[in-house]
Amino acid sequence: MLSPWVRLAAAMFAVSWGANQFAPMQLVYREHLGLGSGSFTAMLASYVVGLIPALLYFGRVSDRFGRRAVILPMIPVGIVSSLVLIAGAAVPDLLYLGRVLAGLASGMAFGAGTAWMKELSSAAPAGAGARRAAVSLSAGFGCGALFAGVIAQWLPVPELLPYLVHIVLMVGALALVWSVPDARDRVTSGTAKPLSALSTPQFRWGIAPWTPWVFGVATVSFATLPPLVSESLRSTSVAFTGLVAALTLLTGAVIQPWATRWSQRGDAAGIRVGVTLGVLGFGAATVVAYTDGALSVAAIVVAAFLLGSCYGILLGSGLASIEKLAPADELAQTVAVFYCLIYIGFAVPFVISVLAPHLGFATCFVGAALLMLVSVAVGRKAKDRHLTRT
Repeated sequence: MLSPWVRLAAAMFAVSWGANQFAPMQLVYREHLGLGSGSFTAMLASYVVGLIPALLYFGRVSDRFGRRAVILPMIPVGIVSSLVLIAGAAVPDLLYLGRVLAGLASGMAFGAGTAWMKELSSAAPAGAGARRAAVSLSAGFGCGALFAGVIAQWLPVPELLPYLVHIVLMVGALALVWSVPDARDRVTSGTAKPLSALSTPQFRWGIAPWTPWVFGVATVSFATLPPLVSESLRSTSVAFTGLVAALTLLTGAVIQPWATRWSQRGDAAGIRVGVTLGVLGFGAATVVAYTDGALSVAAIVVAAFLLGSCYGILLGSGLASIEKLAPADELAQTVAVFYCLIYIGFAVPFVISVLAPHLGFATCFVGAALLMLVSVAVGRKAKDRHLTRT
């Protein structure tokens, strides 16, 4: 019999698979539907339209009515999102709706699921809940992109099969999570109150300033870099995009045990390591901008490993810090706010795409590394100043 946290992990894996299965499909839709990169980028980003409101609303619902009240309905929403994406092959505008629904399912799952994972891991060592949640989500993100890319590259009906796989996963997840019990009592008061963790210097200055770089570095890795070498890869470019996304996100999953260890040494330890790896990753991305052929492909692989490590360490460190800061009846809502902030990073590839024709990709990558360093340094200095005053 699988333990409750493992069954919940399967549900979080399945929904995050659906969140990222769209990432390697750009060339498929370009060939089959004639979609340009601008339209595809807009579809990719429309996920956030469903995600952000769902995070904020269902985090509060979860804290009040329990985690099951959110996680169980989330699974049918995820299934419908893939059905709509399948229909998008005939009616391209439905791809926007499918991505919004995928965002809605993710928003329902991330805050409630992370809080539930902590509660189901109460007997494990400190930080186990955050680590298990981060590994489940990162593994799903990576596998969704990898298998969608492989299926779309080499199997028939690429606009259909990847989504059918996700539907099967979600049905299996529903069966597994159905009997997982809530691990805390419901909160009977419906009175809204400010989230106490958000007003602390540790959150406002120690966490919030760098949060957009969590997904900022990851999305640069799999959304910005692979198209730079698509002409040289040609027949395998779809699979390569999925491979880069998988390498980025699965590296983020594998590195979670180290992220937990560093976070136990102090909130700043993991952040320093993560940012250092991120700067090195942007350095490898700069090499991609100056090279071509096999060397540029190799540089993308190195960048994916480094940026994925940065993503994983920052995600794990942030979730571990929030577990310490947030009371039990505010945990899902506080995690939801954290996810809202990290998803701002999805805008980074768009900003680079706008600036690169004028500044060059190399300049954009160097500028991103500098901004990441500044966000951490300024936030840490401000946090120390506020803590000294108190």
